[in-house]
Amino acid sequence: MTHTYHISGMTCSGCEFKVKSRLLQVDGITAADVSLENEQATLSMNAHIEISKLQQALGTDGKYTISADPNNQASEAPRSWFETYRPILFIFAYISAISLLAQLENSAFDRMQFMRHFMAGFFLTFSFFKMLNLKGFAQSYVMYDVIARAIPAWAYLYAFVELGLGIAYLVDFSPIATNLVTFVVMSLSIIGVLKTVLDKKTIQCACLGAVFNLPMSTVTIIEDGLMIAMSGWMLWTLL
Repeated sequence: MTHTYHISGMTCSGCEFKVKSRLLQVDGITAADVSLENEQATLSMNAHIEISKLQQALGTDGKYTISADPNNQASEAPRSWFETYRPILFIFAYISAISLLAQLENSAFDRMQFMRHFMAGFFLTFSFFKMLNLKGFAQSYVMYDVIARAIPAWAYLYAFVELGLGIAYLVDFSPIATNLVTFVVMSLSIIGVLKTVLDKKTIQCACLGAVFNLPMSTVTIIEDGLMIAMSGWMLWTLL
């Protein structure tokens, strides 16, 4: 179900990010869209959550106040699995198509080249979405990543690591080093994802930054696992 609320007290984009981050930590909320301009928060949840609980998450100091939005009544709007994950499915299809088209210049299908182009497209695309709202991504990522929790700066650096890996795969820079870094980084990243999914926590996945409201699920595990498998296979082949 999806409920829309009025939020008062937000004065800047930093407030917007803070409110969104706090609301996403409430058990039962699967996605949150907060608008500073409209002073609204649209929350997707598994079951109805009392406003008092949402207010508690925002703080009791009176800086941020949440209340029922008089112009938008709460309404149930369940989304299908495809509707929920449509952005990431389209992105994977797009990257796969581009990687296959690049094979047309070859006389035979080059598996290594296909995977290299696919991983270049993956990292460049996903880092792009993260950098559209780097602070929003960092605030979501630090909620579940084991390294970012201990070292918050890693949440900001991670987007640039993905960008660097994307460029490295694109230009075929030091394949062994590139695949080794990818294998290690993605293996560490999947730890927090696995823990979140196995603990059945309902928080937002930060794989596409703060642009899309994607819940953490087995789709995220498959996404990270695919990168681990590809980089591991390429590393094994090269060694």
